Amino acid sequence: MEYRRFGNQWVVRIDRGEEIVAELKRFCERNEIKLATLSGIGASNRIQIGLFKTDTKEYLATELRGDHEITSLTGNVSRMAGNVYLHLHATVANANYRTFGGHLSAAVVSGTCEIVITEIPGEMDRQFDPDVGLNLYTF
Repeated sequence: MEYRRFGNQWVVRIDRGEEIVAELKRFCERNEIKLATLSGIGASNRIQIGLFKTDTKEYLATELRGDHEITSLTGNVSRMAGNVYLHLHATVANANYRTFGGHLSAAVVSGTCEIVITEIPGEMDRQFDPDVGLNLYTF
């Protein structure tokens, strides 16, 4: 991973063989990013995405293997109990141009991944909400 800062924005390149979620978490920890939005594109050959079923409060995950373009990677950075908390979603397309999308849990870069992170002054925390079954922003 390499990166460069421009004001409150960071341009990040995650390299082949690196796992996107782990690298982003490490980047945010190293640079003390507490609140931010992010967007990116890239390529991956192993992706774990999922869907949260609100009626049963269950998270369903699936792994996609083979060449996929990351056509959209979007999300935010906050904190939970003082630790970096990433909330990421992705849309990916395979060689047949079939798209899949959902909550991104993991993705290994097969070519490159280019991300722009916009830091927001301040800090937001999260707390588990048992009624919803998710970790929500606290205000």
